[in-house]
Amino acid sequence: MNTSTIAVAKRGGHSEPLNLDKIHKVLNWAAEGLDSVSVSQVELKAQLQFHDGISTSDIHETLIKAAADLIDQDTPDYQYLAARLAIFHLRKRAYGQFEPPRLRDHVEMMVEAGRYDSHLFTDYSEADYEAMEGFLRHERDLNFSYAAVKQLEGKYLVQNRVSGEIYESPQFLYILIAASLFSNYPRETRLDFIQRFYEAVSTFKLSLPTPVMSGVRTPTRQFSSCVLIESDDSLDSINATSAAIVRYVSQRAGIGVNAGRIRAIGSPIRGGAAFHTGCIPFYKHFQSAVKCCSQGGVRGGAATLFYPLWHLEVESLMVLKNNRGTEDNRVRQLDYGVQLNRLMYTRLIKNQHITLFSPSDVPDLYDAFFDDQERFEQLYAEYEQRDDIRKQQIPAVELFSILLQERASTGRIYIQNVDHCNTHGAFDPKQAPVRQSNLCMEITLPTKPLNDINDENGEIALCTLAAFNLGAIDNLDELEPLAELIVRALDSLLDYQDYPVKAAEIGSMKRRTLGIGVINYAYYLAKHGVRYSDNSAVDLTHQAFEAMQYYLLKASNELAREFGACPGFNETQYASGQLPIDHYKKDLDKICTTELQLDWDSLRESIQRDGLRNSTLTALMPSETSSQIANATNGIEPPRSLVSVKTSKDGVLKQVVPNITELKDQYELLWQQADNTGYLNLVGVMQKFVDQAISANTHYDPTRFEGGKVPMQQLISDLLTAYKLGVKTLYYHNTRDGAGEDMNEDDCASGACKI
Repeated sequence: MNTSTIAVAKRGGHSEPLNLDKIHKVLNWAAEGLDSVSVSQVELKAQLQFHDGISTSDIHETLIKAAADLIDQDTPDYQYLAARLAIFHLRKRAYGQFEPPRLRDHVEMMVEAGRYDSHLFTDYSEADYEAMEGFLRHERDLNFSYAAVKQLEGKYLVQNRVSGEIYESPQFLYILIAASLFSNYPRETRLDFIQRFYEAVSTFKLSLPTPVMSGVRTPTRQFSSCVLIESDDSLDSINATSAAIVRYVSQRAGIGVNAGRIRAIGSPIRGGAAFHTGCIPFYKHFQSAVKCCSQGGVRGGAATLFYPLWHLEVESLMVLKNNRGTEDNRVRQLDYGVQLNRLMYTRLIKNQHITLFSPSDVPDLYDAFFDDQERFEQLYAEYEQRDDIRKQQIPAVELFSILLQERASTGRIYIQNVDHCNTHGAFDPKQAPVRQSNLCMEITLPTKPLNDINDENGEIALCTLAAFNLGAIDNLDELEPLAELIVRALDSLLDYQDYPVKAAEIGSMKRRTLGIGVINYAYYLAKHGVRYSDNSAVDLTHQAFEAMQYYLLKASNELAREFGACPGFNETQYASGQLPIDHYKKDLDKICTTELQLDWDSLRESIQRDGLRNSTLTALMPSETSSQIANATNGIEPPRSLVSVKTSKDGVLKQVVPNITELKDQYELLWQQADNTGYLNLVGVMQKFVDQAISANTHYDPTRFEGGKVPMQQLISDLLTAYKLGVKTLYYHNTRDGAGEDMNEDDCASGACKI
């Protein structure tokens, strides 16, 4: 088409001729300082799609897409060209011009419109806003990649999701999160914390989870990514659990549900007047609660449900997610966490049987499963010999084979080693046993069942997440001030947010749990010239995660001196002087002999003397979305390719691994690894320090095996390796032909949980 004949439809209803000079000027601006991009190539691709009557907005979108289509490992800077064009378009939509308004004017307008929390205007003076304006750096909007801008547009920026109107740009998001979280600090110190926190998040050294990014600064005040709810074996408790699920799903949280206490089908109820219908109808009830809300357009509801391997119904429960069967005997929209312990593995190794029980018949056995492994083994042997208790025996290898087949075929049957979660966790299992995990398998916190939705004797566990960007850190000493910032910010958030269920507020105020993890680990390895698969990264990983846990504990200890230890500190292992480095699985020492670098003895003494403000500090979450904001590799995972194609409800987005030009040959990609051994070794090293758990995945390429099928012995071997190294949880089972590959934002809280 002859572009000189094209008329552009303007917003006011009039039209004017297409001005190629304007387009050329904007493209040159967006390309400034970028290598290997061609403005003329973008212009040519875009002009092929111009048509008479095209709107100004459509021209912008066409230019953005033309640039985004050119993103490739050999031309990575197109992701920044496309991003700058997208930021230009975003600001025009938000403000009617490229330059953002002054911060105070913007906040006043947004508060009046009910889009920002009113405290932002009342808590800060004009002088405060002048100070914040002084260190606000809108030019950092131009540092995002294209995938980041699209995620910001789709999930994080305040907007009208019906009309598509956007009301803010990214730097306002960062500065106002900081202002919200430190609003309760004394006036003489809070601006310093706001500035330092803003610097850390806007330069991507700290990564924030989806609920914080999308919610803090708005009138909505629920920001915990992960919610753990335990059901008892009664109708009242089941209904209270369902009600709690609905309240938290509607507030953007991902759910972990412990349904392990629910009795097996055929159990007597009402004194033998009827037979119990079993677990499946109640699992369906929980599924309906999870799926009833769309979570405000940010993501759909999702949950992982937990039960023990020795449950009498386990053979029916393990197949609930597969594609066989009917709707009557499947509950496919939940994921499942199957709980194991030492005795289960021992029976497998010795080729013995596992005996199945209904938890209602052996309540003391169910409790000991979490809080006392020796007593569990004693009771288990006793109950196996009793004739007055209903039970069933099945060969351990057969039961494990069903478990691992279902895990392989669906990708979404997860593993929780409940003994490791308790003996190598933050809590004293005698006082506060951990009986479940969360949606993404990185949270291990105590829970108590609810009997009704207002039950103050129950405990719902919440965990608030964030992450260090390892790739943005040049020296591990940088973790110390960053640890102080993130601990202070997240600890403030616990008081700042609302609690839809009383049991959650009680648990949060008692334990003040945090889960701080990492993003960009693969880049961290690449830039240090080490790999996942050959143990060359063991020392580097040991040093990084030692420093992370040490500085986070130090920050929480300092906060305890300032504000007091959390009320539930006495129920932690930390209170008795036990640190993660004291009770990790010692089998790890066979693959990692790295010496500790930091002064743990002094820290131990300080913690015993002054306590911790937070019962837990660390958890390694998937961070699928928040990693894109920082243009980082997600969590601890190796990338599948140098250019990842990320799928979300906003479309297909290309993301190039960091610093690909210099490090292209240093990255070890997922499917280049022959097996899971090196990866699991590194997870074991991380778990030595992490006081909660790790969203660790297993990966299989069938073409590496005879007949194109992964042998069961390989699956069992990896499971035993993970257990031997002290790994607490296993998340996705990824198969190169597709099972478990569709890790998108709607599957997991996320981010963070997919933060």
